[in-house]
Amino acid sequence: MRERRSEQERRHAREFERFVAGAAGRLLHTATLLTGEPAARPAPAAEELLLRALSRTYADWGRLRGDDPYAHTRQELAALPQALKEQGGAPIAHTARRHRRPRGGLLDRLSPQERLVLVLRLYEDVAEEQTAAQLGLPAERVHTLCLHALGQLRSRRPGPAPFPAADSAPAPATGTTPDPTAP
Repeated sequence: MRERRSEQERRHAREFERFVAGAAGRLLHTATLLTGEPAARPAPAAEELLLRALSRTYADWGRLRGDDPYAHTRQELAALPQALKEQGGAPIAHTARRHRRPRGGLLDRLSPQERLVLVLRLYEDVAEEQTAAQLGLPAERVHTLCLHALGQLRSRRPGPAPFPAADSAPAPATGTTPDPTAP
């Protein structure tokens, strides 16, 4: 009986390792988007969020039986910040912001809930009804949050184009030749 159980545990461990090897990059990117940390640098809060989600997925691995482990881990990523908040701790998205100066990233302007809805809806392509059920919100609220977040992102237009450098002369008009003796 013990041999059978240990063989099953080894098989689960190998399956889980294959899953993590294939999905970890995208899941880390999702976690980075959720925490608002820059993707180009080490993202400790995103890595912590992903590690917690993966550990919960591994704990449930034997019960997944045919369910999509990626979807399960994504649900854990979305649920963890809320669970931490309910336990009295700061949500990971807030913690990442609190310890650093604003980075001016695109999603940095959004509230953690707006960022979560936007990442699930647009980056992860989760249906509105599924997102609502996963977050425990009405579908209309998810729709409103997504529209508001998109509106905020669209309203932040880049500033005017910089002026050309003082040493660059305008191009000569067509049909004229520049005077080689001119300064």
